[in-house]
Amino acid sequence: MKKIALGFSGGVDSSVCAELLKRQGYEVFGLYMDNSTDEARLDAVKTAEFIGIPLRVLNVRERLERCVCAPFAQSYLSGETPNPCVICNPSVKFRSLCEYADEIGAEHIATGHYARTKDGMLFKGRPSNDQSYMLCRIKREQLGRLILPLGEYEKVEVRALAHEFNLPVADKPDSMEICFIPDKDYIGWLGKRTELPPPGDFTFNGEVVGRHKGIHCYTVGQRCPGLYNGRKLYISEIDPETDTVKLALWEDLFKTELCARSFNWLCDEPTGVVSATVRVRHTKWENPPCEAEVTGDLVAIHTKEPLRAPARGQSAVLYDGERVLGGGFVV
Repeated sequence: MKKIALGFSGGVDSSVCAELLKRQGYEVFGLYMDNSTDEARLDAVKTAEFIGIPLRVLNVRERLERCVCAPFAQSYLSGETPNPCVICNPSVKFRSLCEYADEIGAEHIATGHYARTKDGMLFKGRPSNDQSYMLCRIKREQLGRLILPLGEYEKVEVRALAHEFNLPVADKPDSMEICFIPDKDYIGWLGKRTELPPPGDFTFNGEVVGRHKGIHCYTVGQRCPGLYNGRKLYISEIDPETDTVKLALWEDLFKTELCARSFNWLCDEPTGVVSATVRVRHTKWENPPCEAEVTGDLVAIHTKEPLRAPARGQSAVLYDGERVLGGGFVV
């Protein structure tokens, strides 16, 4: 029987994954990455016992702090809009899973992400809950070992399977928050770590039109409270050097050119212009056609339809149809 190391949180997705993998003939070994509460850990242990799989509890707090929390905080304080899950997946989750798999002699690893893998390539999941965007920075050697049992399912179907398998977590709510900020108060979380940026100016067309509470309170594309000459204004740029938040009209948020740094290719790096589509946030509705080209240390992306408010620090992910070509950070 083939061994497989499964990232196991004790929620609906990972529990259904465990059952599906068992039915496919795998000997499943769960890995719980502990960075939450005692209650969450005990829930995962009980669920693993119910399913009948061994569970290793691994304290990942130090690795999470070094690889994810510290960069996340620095990114926000630099006026960027980071996505911690995109960073965590290769540096903490899949790294830990691969290390555990090596320890137990398992060739493959698995998680409950809603995406698909085949022959070392990554593809979109079902449109209603596709999570391929979050996996854009996975290392190719990690991807080559990865099995995603939920890739062909929608969430409602997975819950139905949980009931069919009589799992005790079938009706357990989904976890939507950042795992290391469970109360969703990222400003409070930042304030406990470091001195926060001071208040500064809102500007519009170079003119000061108000005061803001600190650049860490805003993201590009967010609406600014109130009206200016009867018009709504939106955050268009955040300048950490001057603590200035620049505003723009809705129609001025749209861009057709952007660049991405630290690009992680999940295919051979192209030598010319690539025709693709691009997504710059984890939403379902923006994925316009584009042309992309490696230019020095950056990937220049020109879209055929305007993108709304691409923000520094967000991931720009390229797709060839359903396949993920890779992703980098918007500059």
